[in-house]
Amino acid sequence: MRSVRFVSLLVLISLARSAAAQQATASQAPVSAAQATALLQQALAALSGGHPINDVTLSGIARRIAGSDDESGTVVVKALAATGTRLDLTLPSGTRSEIRNTTGAPIVGSWSGPDGIVHPIVDFNLVMDPCWFPAHALASFAASPNSTLTNLGPETKNGDAVIHIAASFQFPEYNAKGAAFLNHLSETQIYLDATTFLPVSIYFNIHPDGNSLIDIPIELDYSNYQLVNGAQIPFHVQRFINNTLVLDLQFNSAVLNSGLSASTFAVGAGL
Repeated sequence: MRSVRFVSLLVLISLARSAAAQQATASQAPVSAAQATALLQQALAALSGGHPINDVTLSGIARRIAGSDDESGTVVVKALAATGTRLDLTLPSGTRSEIRNTTGAPIVGSWSGPDGIVHPIVDFNLVMDPCWFPAHALASFAASPNSTLTNLGPETKNGDAVIHIAASFQFPEYNAKGAAFLNHLSETQIYLDATTFLPVSIYFNIHPDGNSLIDIPIELDYSNYQLVNGAQIPFHVQRFINNTLVLDLQFNSAVLNSGLSASTFAVGAGL
């Protein structure tokens, strides 16, 4: 009888601890979300200097690495809030462009290589902003009522103190299966400098054209921030695929709020 009572007591204690842990987790979630939202707003304030950045044009030197190909040339990145982004490379092998246009539904995009043929970007690789300009990428999460933000706390990245925020979008207009699929496609890891709150890195996944279930990790690293018209602009951006450097962009010019036209981001538009 005593052994039965003892086992029952252990079960009750276990259940009580489990309930307490669940209650603690539930109470922490809103706090973590609120902290993440506040941190993202601090990052945007640090990036913009309190002034709206409607559009940006970044120009400089690009190094492209693809297998045995390793070539350098020039790069122009353009971004217009709530409209699109484009990357144009001029290299010894020819010109390469990538455009993402967000003005319609669904979002559309295209890429072209040295042969000049325009190829559509598959829709599930357009859920995420390419993050060439981090201010617009972060603003999309901060402004959306359907974003989910979680503060994962302090970490160390490349020897520097950072704050880790997990972000994603919810898709309430879709059924449960479709919403879960799109939510996964939008999962993003944001790392902010623990002192300045400027973005250090952004991680997300892309996928092979024929298989949206295979995740290919993408990393964008930002450094050499410089003050331009009151805004902090990263003049060095590196893109990694599967932990391998594929693009190294060194900007030497940044022009803000020049009045870029939406036609600049028409899919298939030339240089």
